[in-house]
Amino acid sequence: MRHVSFVALLALGLGALTAVCGNHLPEAAALNLNERFFDEVRELIKRRMETKQVPLVVDEVALQNQRSYDNVPIPAASVPVPVLVENWPTDQHSFGQVTAVSVDPEGNPVIFHRADRYWDVNTFNESNIYYLIEYGPIKEKTIYVLDPKTGAIKTGWGSDMFYMPHGMTIDAHGNYWITDVAMHQAFKFRPFESKPQLVIGKRFRPGGSVKHLCKPTSIAVATTGEFFIADGYCNSRILKFNAAGKLLRSIPQPPEFLSLQVPHAITLLEHLDLLCIADRENMRVVCPKAGLKSSHGEGQPAATIQEPDLGRVFGVSSYGDIVFAVNGPTSMLPVRGFTIDPRSEAIIGHWGEFKNPHSIAVSVNGSALYVTETGTNHQTNRVWKYVLA
Repeated sequence: MRHVSFVALLALGLGALTAVCGNHLPEAAALNLNERFFDEVRELIKRRMETKQVPLVVDEVALQNQRSYDNVPIPAASVPVPVLVENWPTDQHSFGQVTAVSVDPEGNPVIFHRADRYWDVNTFNESNIYYLIEYGPIKEKTIYVLDPKTGAIKTGWGSDMFYMPHGMTIDAHGNYWITDVAMHQAFKFRPFESKPQLVIGKRFRPGGSVKHLCKPTSIAVATTGEFFIADGYCNSRILKFNAAGKLLRSIPQPPEFLSLQVPHAITLLEHLDLLCIADRENMRVVCPKAGLKSSHGEGQPAATIQEPDLGRVFGVSSYGDIVFAVNGPTSMLPVRGFTIDPRSEAIIGHWGEFKNPHSIAVSVNGSALYVTETGTNHQTNRVWKYVLA
């Protein structure tokens, strides 16, 4: 775990960087100075951790329970690098805010968008009640299946079903797992069906009990059938269910200490039995034990990735033991993609350049990665494709 307050260090450093840059440097020079600043911060942290005097205390129990993957970095040669596919999609689409992307078992990218709806200060009241129920569900199709080669729309569905789309995950069997922040519900659908197989939460009734959700953000589904819901904006918790929808546990739960602030997206690394969370307002990725293989280790301190240039993390997706993430606008920080190694709790790569990314997904075979952005028009509401080389 980290022993340095990265957020405090970031705030201090950004103040100094602002004083140096002001409005007098050209953009390219400012970006170069920005990069040099973060390189120096990392070096400072490294030296501090190396020179910090810590008494050597051998704790046999701690040694026995130590995570087997600690401090075992992934070899650089085996880390895939996202490379942008130029001119994809080949045709311009007129999507609304593209809040989610997933990849179906056939390798097709699938997007979830808001059509003509926007989330602003007039969308919810102070009690998180959706103001615009009277307008009814979105009339347009909210889900589009795209061709992976061209990005052309192959088919679509989801009209007259959702009010304010947010998260979407497609599991290994092709089921769609969807969250709607206006309805405060999470759903499991078979493709192209209007009646859900499973519903979690009370329709338009936000709450913090075990039977309620409040603006849920994301869902992760295990091959065992168990699933996790990020009950994100209000409750800042993760709920774990069995395949039938029975609640198994809440993360965190007393006496565990894992203070989340808007868990905006989640992804499973089943091989490591980890659930990695985009802990947005804490500006980090945290990976507690998922408890899929056994309950041993649940509640132990989570692997934590919190670097000075990470910023507010909006999306996470995994392939193998690697996590790919995108941040959103955060002060002066570059908005881009990150490659993360949870085992060594480190960022091992940077890639991409975005304006306002919201979600990310990797294809099942690891050949492609997709990032969506939300904006104010069809030109800024878009999907990017990367190949993993």
